[in-house]
Amino acid sequence: MDMTIDHVLTRGVFDVLPKKEGLASLMGKKKIRLYQGFDPSAPSLHLGNYVGLMKLRQFQKLGHEVIFLVGDFTGMIGDPTDKMAMRKKLTREQVLENCKAWKEQASRVIDFTGENAAKILFNSTWSDKLTFKDIIEITSNFTVQQMIERDMFDKRLKEQKPIYLHEFLYPVAQAIDSVEMDVDLEIGGSDQIFNMMAGRTLMKAMKGKEKYVLATKLLVDKDGSKVGKTTGNALFLDSTPNDFYSGIMSFPDDVIVLGFELLTEVELSGIEEQVQSNPMQEKKCLAYETVKILWGEDKAKAAEENFIHTFQKREQPLAATPLALVGDNTLVTVLETTGLSKSEIRRLIDQHAIDVDGNAVTDLKIILQTGAHIRVGKKAFYRIG
Repeated sequence: MDMTIDHVLTRGVFDVLPKKEGLASLMGKKKIRLYQGFDPSAPSLHLGNYVGLMKLRQFQKLGHEVIFLVGDFTGMIGDPTDKMAMRKKLTREQVLENCKAWKEQASRVIDFTGENAAKILFNSTWSDKLTFKDIIEITSNFTVQQMIERDMFDKRLKEQKPIYLHEFLYPVAQAIDSVEMDVDLEIGGSDQIFNMMAGRTLMKAMKGKEKYVLATKLLVDKDGSKVGKTTGNALFLDSTPNDFYSGIMSFPDDVIVLGFELLTEVELSGIEEQVQSNPMQEKKCLAYETVKILWGEDKAKAAEENFIHTFQKREQPLAATPLALVGDNTLVTVLETTGLSKSEIRRLIDQHAIDVDGNAVTDLKIILQTGAHIRVGKKAFYRIG
């Protein structure tokens, strides 16, 4: 893929503020410093984070200085963006535990070694040291009106739901990151524009410096629901190549083109026509290209073969979890060892969601034999013995 300034500032980009032309001019003159922050609210980075990592990857390939910022301080506050109730606050121990594997996961997309290595920083490094006097001085650069104009706060007020003071301080805490790292650019999803613009306000006030904001498009379906995170089909980077591949194959067809733009490096010309012509084939290509970036070509090929073998040909999976015969060797007794309850197993049978050797099960007490293959739902496969 041909990497140019215009390409980086266009592909998968929702907006560049204040102007794309200004950022392009700056990038043509010098090596800029940019970052994206990731709050450790979960033990794994997810598909939405991967979109941001892909944009950081593009800037890194152009030779710019990339910072992967772990929000171990802001993560304790909790980003109120799009939340109609206060997020649960996390302890320092919880956020540090959550981000233990993040560098390894992020290193599949951006490079933390070599001549232009990305840096990994933690915003507690500076935010832990701020005094109450510092906070008063910093917050004097913002107004209550600025904070309260956020959509979710306005909705909460109308519905008489509480807005806590620390939620107002979240964008301020994020703004401090920009000043402390003295960045030229911040990257985030389009739902983060308010928070990112707070950093632009503070940078101007405290350093008299222009900070640009690049908002990436969100991977959403035609109804505006995020795909691969919060709509029942979560995809996390601690998943397996097989699960990630099949997870992308469950995407609605209307996000395939956007998926190519955000998740891959393939050439986009003609992609809409190709998707219209053969959506299934193009979705397989999307899944393959994404898994290839995260786990390599060999794992992508194996995941594709497993999907075809398991889901398209409806054969037994290439990689089934082994289960031992226990107790009376009945289906219910064996499946209970996987953590399923008897009522859950009964419900799955009623939904025709359990097969043994390709045959739908109707009896909880069917006797299993060594070598039998069991499918539970769409993604769980077991082999006896």
